[in-house]
Order: sequence, then C-alpha cells, then structure tokens
Amino acid sequence: MTEKVLKKMEVETSKTTDWMALFKKVILALQHLIAMFGATVLVPVLTGLNASVALVSAGLGTLVFHAVTKKKVPVFLGSSFAFIGGILAVKEAHNGDLAYAQGGIIVAGLIYVLMSFVIRKIGIDFIKKYLPSHVIGPMIIVIGLNLVPTAFGMASGNFVLAAITLGTALAINFFGKGFFKQLSILTAVVVGYTVARLLGQVDPSSFVNAPLLAIPAFTLPKFSVPAVAVLAPVVLAVFMEHVGDITTNGQVVGQDFIKDPGLNRTLLGDGLATLLAGCIGGPANTTYGENTGVLAITKNYDPSTLRLAAVFAIILGFVAKIGGFLGTIPTPVMGGISLMLFSMISLVGVQTIKNNNVKFNAANVVVMIVVLVLGLWGSYFQNMTGINIGIKINETVSITGLSLAAIVGVALNAVLNIFVPSSKEA
Repeated sequence: MTEKVLKKMEVETSKTTDWMALFKKVILALQHLIAMFGATVLVPVLTGLNASVALVSAGLGTLVFHAVTKKKVPVFLGSSFAFIGGILAVKEAHNGDLAYAQGGIIVAGLIYVLMSFVIRKIGIDFIKKYLPSHVIGPMIIVIGLNLVPTAFGMASGNFVLAAITLGTALAINFFGKGFFKQLSILTAVVVGYTVARLLGQVDPSSFVNAPLLAIPAFTLPKFSVPAVAVLAPVVLAVFMEHVGDITTNGQVVGQDFIKDPGLNRTLLGDGLATLLAGCIGGPANTTYGENTGVLAITKNYDPSTLRLAAVFAIILGFVAKIGGFLGTIPTPVMGGISLMLFSMISLVGVQTIKNNNVKFNAANVVVMIVVLVLGLWGSYFQNMTGINIGIKINETVSITGLSLAAIVGVALNAVLNIFVPSSKEA
C-alpha cells in the first residue's frame, strides 16, 4: 500500500471522526434544549409574554453569558420564575401593558451589572469567607427540593406516563454505557412520548395549527417608576440563588467557577442577558437548576454544547412548527424527567457538604438546619399561619424561601465565626 493511499485513508478516517463528534454534539445540545424548554416557556405562558421571544432571548442571553465568562461555564440561561409575581403586578397596574414590565426587567438587569462590579471590587476571598460549604451545601439542597413539588405537579396529570419516563431515564442512567448513557434524558422523553401517543394522551393541535416560520413578536420597553419599584428589588431575592446555581454547577463539573472566571463575570453575564431580554420583550434570564441536573446526569461538561443549544433555541423561536411539536410533549412526561433532574441537584448539595469535610459541630449544624428549615418550610408556615416569614421589600415583593434562608445562613455563620471560632471548617 503506497504512502499516498495511506494518507488518503487517514484523511477519510479523520473526516468520519469529525462528523461523528459533530453528530454527538448536536444530539446532546438538542437534549439539553428539550430539558430547558418546558420551564423556559412556562414563565411567558403564566405572565402573557411571548414564548417565542422568550426562547430567542434565552438563546441570545446564553451566548452573551458565555462571551462574558470566557466560554468556561457550561450554563444555559432560562426564564426566571422569581419575576412572575412582579410581572403580573405591573401588568395589572398598567392595564395589561407588559411593555412596562420590560422596563422594570431592564433596570433589574442594570442592577445585576452594578452588583458584578461591586463583587469584583471586594474580591472572591471575601465571598468565600461568608459562603463556606456548610452554607452553600444546604442552599443547593434547598434549590433542588424546592423544585421537586413543581415536578410532582407536572407529573400528577398522569403518574403512569411520568413513572415510565422517569423509570426509563433511571434505568439508562444506571445500566447504560457510553454515548447511550449520555442520552438518558432524550431517550426517556422519546419513550414517554411514544407511550403517550399510544394511550391517546398527545394533543397535536399546537403542531398542526402552527405556521412553519414566524417572526417572534418583539416589543419595545416602556418605563414607569411604579413598575421599576416593583421589579428592580427582585434582584435582591435572586442573587443568592445565582450564587447557589453557579456553585452547584462548579461542584458538578469539578471546577471553581466562583473563582475562575469569577462570580463578578457570571453576575455580569446574567445581568446583560436579563437587560437584553427586557429590550426585546422576553422575561428576565437566570441560571437554571435543570441545566445543572442535565450536567450531573450526562457528565458532558463541554460549554460549546450549551452554546449550540442556545443557537437551536434562537432558531426554535423562528421555526414555529418545531415549537409547536415540542409543545405537544405531555406535561407528565416532562414532570417525570424533572423529578430526576431536581433530585440530582439536591444530591449535589449533600456531596458538597461531604466532599469538603464539613465539621458537624454545634455551630455548623445550627447553620445548616436554619438554612434548610427557612428554605424548605418558610412558605408552608406562612400558608398555615398567615405570618409572613421574610424581609418585605415593597407591597408585592418579599425576600422569602431560599433567598431568606441564604441571607440568614450567611449572617448567622458570620456571627458564629466571631464568637465561636470552632465553627470554621477544617
């Protein structure tokens, strides 16, 4: 065999390998987008914002985030649930005109940007001092467990479908190998969807009625002091969630993203993405628990896969038929998958505490219990007693749940570090 023939074979083999790698990346990106799709479009569905615009803003916001964070953090930004109450309040106050909510979202994004400069000024060591593992670990557990009821509610429409989907994903995750194991989420959704079709549980109307292509209904913002007063303070309530999500993401990947590329950069990326979303008519963007869950399951941490998913999200915003088809996936199917994703997040929180050798002394245990109790049961206590367990920002916004738990946990740990030196980690 001549040297020329050998070189030709090497080139052909290389091309085949490149095509296979590209094919795998495309499939993984689509899987990630499917996992993000439900929650990303749920916020516009609940508030009246345009779902196609939400997908475009999520995709563009993700690309902006990656550019700001040096393309190092495997994150896909989605619609923020924390702003739902504020958006609805602004909508009602302005006779249904959501453009004023856009103005409030833009200001919230600007506040995020300003906070990123403050974080850059005070430094990472300051952040780490007041956010040790026995504070962060319980925060991560709370993030996951607080999302489980949402997943359960999605599954409650048909527990059989949810169980089949969840069981398929778990079986592949535990017994699958190689690339097939990485596709556990996508495969489970396909299986669940197929069973739903056989049972007559799929409503095809959203696909049938959707046009092939459509330009999303982009809108310009309007500004009013009342709208800004309602929405801007929400940033205070989601800052700690951002820290928790970025920390969780780093724990899963095995890198310290709080340090490199830096919390200031992740906050800046989040802020610019939210600002962009407000400019075109989308909901505020944020880091997502589903994203972390997918990373934990697939073990695919390549940020370029997330950027490809972002490009697909933008395309999806213009291809109405694709969005219509994804809209036919029964809610219980997505609920079954979400149960696994959110449970994985809580497991990461437990591993954070374990892997960092947190001392289980009295002071650390008190801090962890306080974070867990306030984060998980504060809202239930309020519903039962009518007593608001939170920090009131204005008439419509209060810092409660995880955000309250995080603030109290950080403050309590700081006090204990002063008066009880043994509370520090090993």
